Amino acid sequence: MRVMVGIDGSDASFYALQWTLDNLFNGLISPAPAVVGGEATLLTLVHVHQPIKHYGFAPSAFPAGPGVLAYASTTLVDSVRKSQEQISAGILSRALKMCKDKIKAETLILEGDPKDMICDISEQMNVDLLVVGSRGLGKIKRALLGSVSDYCAHYAKCPTLIVKPLKEASK
Repeated sequence: MRVMVGIDGSDASFYALQWTLDNLFNGLISPAPAVVGGEATLLTLVHVHQPIKHYGFAPSAFPAGPGVLAYASTTLVDSVRKSQEQISAGILSRALKMCKDKIKAETLILEGDPKDMICDISEQMNVDLLVVGSRGLGKIKRALLGSVSDYCAHYAKCPTLIVKPLKEASK
């Protein structure tokens, strides 16, 4: 069985991971792939960061104020990309620590639109269950901001479990 958990660094995503560990893998204390129902179980932790956006007329130009156009050097873009990778690695490192001594987990860092990338990679990896957290947005905020969990529930090709925060945690 292959389970994938989307981790974005939010409390909701870490709560979804903890819920998964407590409820799906409870009692499976082994650093090697656990066996559930005779099948090896693998947990994949996936983090997706947004691509670096270039604004302006040239690929490296971006607006710097009224009537001013600044150019980002390759060094600046590389620095931002390296920073994104470090942040992603830190988020997944925290998630891996939660999995330690419970189940063997692999990590995956992707770049793109999180909702699309999570659905695509879960299909490519033949995931049996996709687990995502929910920030508990209201209808208006969800309509304006979008919801990765809502999108995955509708478009992922595998069963999707949305872990909602506890009432006490969402206040």
